[in-house]
Amino acid sequence: MTEFDIPDTEILKARQKLVLDHFRDEVAQDWDATLSTFPHPHYELIATMTVHDGDSAVRGYYHDTRVAFPDQRHELIALRHSADAVIVEFWLLGTHLGPLGTIPATGSKFRVRMTAYFIFDADENLVCERIYFDTVSMLKQLIGGVDKRKPKNWPLLVKLVRGLLAMSAEGPDQRLIDTTEPDLQPV
Repeated sequence: MTEFDIPDTEILKARQKLVLDHFRDEVAQDWDATLSTFPHPHYELIATMTVHDGDSAVRGYYHDTRVAFPDQRHELIALRHSADAVIVEFWLLGTHLGPLGTIPATGSKFRVRMTAYFIFDADENLVCERIYFDTVSMLKQLIGGVDKRKPKNWPLLVKLVRGLLAMSAEGPDQRLIDTTEPDLQPV
């Protein structure tokens, strides 16, 4: 199989069902069902340069994001197939009701456009969900919802700035930095 070979229709249908089940179970916060879509759970968040690898790490990611956004959900925009992945464009929505790492809750709603690559190995196992999104769009909505003219909100704004600075000091996961250029043959 080469990078130009698209799997047959039955494989594409099976992949699509698995991905849609995965999305449904995430919104329902059925973590056992969501994790069952992977033989080894693995998320890569490119915008934050973080990796959550293994059952415990992914469950921690689910916990932390649902503390921050208990009503987190998706609206699908498009779903596409490639030789080794299902690519999904979607809106991620929620309300910031708990801390997001070092960023305190703002009570603001957000709606951010994202793309996720659900990558499959040669045995048709889901091996990675790689997510791309614009953190500035999300932060603008989370912080933009705070009325900056009200003095009672100024302590929250100071905490937000400190939280953002603390998050920016974290280094990227080296697994996302140490990449190898593919050896593509001329067509």
